[in-house]
Amino acid sequence: MSDRRRAGRLVVPTEQAPADKALLERDSIEELSHHADPWRVLRILSEFVEGFDALGEVGPAVTVFGSARSKPDDPYYKDGILLGAALARRGFAVITGGGPGIMEAVNRGCHEAGGLSVGCNIELPQEQSLNKYVDLGVEFRYFFVRKNMFVKYARGFVIFPGGIGTLDELFESLTLAQTGKIEHFPIVLYGTSYWKGLLDWLKDVVLSAGAIAADDLKLLSFTDDPEEAAEMATRPLPVKVQEPREQTGEPEVDAR
Repeated sequence: MSDRRRAGRLVVPTEQAPADKALLERDSIEELSHHADPWRVLRILSEFVEGFDALGEVGPAVTVFGSARSKPDDPYYKDGILLGAALARRGFAVITGGGPGIMEAVNRGCHEAGGLSVGCNIELPQEQSLNKYVDLGVEFRYFFVRKNMFVKYARGFVIFPGGIGTLDELFESLTLAQTGKIEHFPIVLYGTSYWKGLLDWLKDVVLSAGAIAADDLKLLSFTDDPEEAAEMATRPLPVKVQEPREQTGEPEVDAR
């Protein structure tokens, strides 16, 4: 079994192309058959069902993103441990991509503090296994299914320094908040010095060009303190909720 790995409820050979790649690239046989994509929809649907089934009872949670390349001696790794513990003490689960680096740190902090540590891993050409601090792990074939889980079962996002994948999650969350797809969804950027250049560019270039509104920048919060990050990401809803939110089980909150 050394040449095989988990992918959802299936086991696939490591030499097989990831499902995302197969979905986006069509070979000559598929072009002739026109049958592969309709059947693939059923596999995508099954992955949603598996994710909903696995995460439906998680309860209130915060999703945390960050670099997979951070090492245990990285100050951000150490802060990730502190953040995971701070969220656990507040009764929140943590959801990460389940891999190494910042993901491992946050899972570790939550796990060691007695909280529920969740990892949503992704099938990649270079295998990325779940870190050992994940209590509940789910592996996905498709990025877009995995991203849905990050949002659906979370109360907010904390985003640590990271690379292209982290930036992708940042701007996707901003898009969802800006367009009203998620309401009062805290987006906390951890590490003010790391994110300063991006914020300056958004203000000086993007905002000046009229491509965004000034209020769009208010969707972001910044901090360098794990406790403050946990507080920001778990603040009560400021609007009246008629029914408990299905994904978190949050009680009604009166408008102030």
